[in-house]
Amino acid sequence: MAKVSAQELGTEPIGKLLVKQAVPASIGILVMSLNILVDTIFVGNWIGSVAIAAINVVLPVSFFIAALGMSIGVGGSSIISRALGANQNEKALKTFGNQLTLTVSLTTILVVFGLIYIDDLIPAFGGKGAIFEPAKIYYRIVLYGIPLLALCMMGNTVIRAEGKPKFAMYAMLIPSVGNLVLDVILIKFFDLGMQGAAWATTSSYALCFLYILWFFLSNRSELKLNFYHFGLNKKIVSEISSLGFVTLSRQAIVSVTYLLMNNILFDLGGESSVTAYAIVGRMLMFALFPVYGITQGFLPIAGFNYGAQKYFRVRQSIATAIKYAAALATIIFVLLMVFPEFITGLFTQDVEVLMETPPAMRWVFAATPIIAIQLIGAAYFQAVGKAIPALLLTLTRQGFFFIPLIFILPKFYGEIGVWMAFPISDVLSTLVTAYFLNKEVKLNLLSTAED
Repeated sequence: MAKVSAQELGTEPIGKLLVKQAVPASIGILVMSLNILVDTIFVGNWIGSVAIAAINVVLPVSFFIAALGMSIGVGGSSIISRALGANQNEKALKTFGNQLTLTVSLTTILVVFGLIYIDDLIPAFGGKGAIFEPAKIYYRIVLYGIPLLALCMMGNTVIRAEGKPKFAMYAMLIPSVGNLVLDVILIKFFDLGMQGAAWATTSSYALCFLYILWFFLSNRSELKLNFYHFGLNKKIVSEISSLGFVTLSRQAIVSVTYLLMNNILFDLGGESSVTAYAIVGRMLMFALFPVYGITQGFLPIAGFNYGAQKYFRVRQSIATAIKYAAALATIIFVLLMVFPEFITGLFTQDVEVLMETPPAMRWVFAATPIIAIQLIGAAYFQAVGKAIPALLLTLTRQGFFFIPLIFILPKFYGEIGVWMAFPISDVLSTLVTAYFLNKEVKLNLLSTAED
């Protein structure tokens, strides 16, 4: 593969550049999401529907710890993209070194605490009744590999910030394929049940880590670190933290949402309702992969050109990303409205789950065509280093609207009120994001001559 220079982010046509950045990101997210999807199908068919609910209970804890790596990665990568755009290579190197130090230290501490309080955390996140024991088995094993996953998520964003999306894609393909192969071996052939599912997941994290380590040690990366780059720099750590806090807050809200949803749905409908949410949650990860891919591809383009003061290109990237993402989101919407029964049947043959999941899925994805504005708008502020608006817009959907709604609506509509909260929060958060994004473009991206 020909070497890709970060400088191309500031010179190639936006449409072509977005495709070049977004397609590998989308493929990587697709395979990773497909891995989660197929993993859930394997677990549901080979272990049982309660096992699906058990994995869903574990996700918030492991997801949050791994999200530390993602948040440090995204926060630091925003700095790296802008530093490369401004030819500040030493700042980019120091930022990367600080990212590594922060990721290893923080995730290791959290894993230790997560293992100590295992019996308290699992019930708190909805692991009650028949769900508790399989969730505990899965949780303990998967947590061992979470620091590796955090390093992978951090490294992946840095690879993309260098303008090398294909390598970032490969980093996502390797653990996904590895996990599926190990699922078949450990669950199907060795009959290890939840332990097999957990070890397959943890081993896949290790495979991804080895690949990313190889990338940065080889001549593929432009970021070659020396020992002193790992020493924490107060100013860089502060900037990483302020920008990364946006991503961490989003992932923390996701974890809180899982906690609340698992408990609320368990109280309303028992294990079958938690399983329905687990299936819908997997589809949220899987179905929107091209939209998330465009968002990931958009980040380094906007960040680099903003750092290079090419504001016309920043405006172009915003408009093009929203247009592409909205078109894809509409196609996804149509498919999910038509085939929810078929999709549910892939996961389980449990009659209660088969009845409950399709209408829930239709509600959850009802506002999908408009979410591109919310995703790209929040991503823009993060890409250009504006942490406060990025944080507020990121928290808008789930923090300001969704969580209050899942407490209010069930009082009037029962369990269906929980599912109604999804499209209502999507619409409200999109309106808020559109207002602030439009204001930002008029105030700050129209102030210089067209480049």
